[in-house]
Amino acid sequence: MKYLFKNGNEKMQDIIAETQRMILRRYRKDDLDDLFEYLSDSEVVKYEPYKPMSKSETEQNLEWRISTEEMIAVELKENHKMIGNVYLGKRDFNSLEIGYVFNKKYWGKGYAKESCARLIENAFANGTHRIFAECDPQNQNSCKLLESLNFLREAHLKQNVYFWKDENNNPLWKDTYIYSRLN
Repeated sequence: MKYLFKNGNEKMQDIIAETQRMILRRYRKDDLDDLFEYLSDSEVVKYEPYKPMSKSETEQNLEWRISTEEMIAVELKENHKMIGNVYLGKRDFNSLEIGYVFNKKYWGKGYAKESCARLIENAFANGTHRIFAECDPQNQNSCKLLESLNFLREAHLKQNVYFWKDENNNPLWKDTYIYSRLN
């Protein structure tokens, strides 16, 4: 499949899947500006285990994204803008963990649901037994998305994780919902 890069050079691209509106593919170096646009936004990363990133931090993060098969870039077909990502991490017992982060300019348009649904379909077609997600109970939009994708809430873990500490170096504990879907 041919793909038109932002710089106009036509090359073969490592495409994982497509939907009606999006290309789901591996990350590449020219994704830096689009990635920085959403990883630097405090509202976008509010529930993530990292703070908004500087341009240099985003550049380092992009190197990791390029090196792993677990991070999948989501690109709009109409203008080739990279608007977010889906994470599919391999776990024990033929399971995958799913996660997603999208540029807030594209929230509420069904892009996350459409891209996740396509990747879930592919995973189940390739023999994955179970896909699960961990979600902050305060992130109601993410909970609704998972439920719309036919995930069931299996657990509510109380104060099981923390990403940050307060001014006295005490953990700021958070709860976690566990969602899953079986093939």
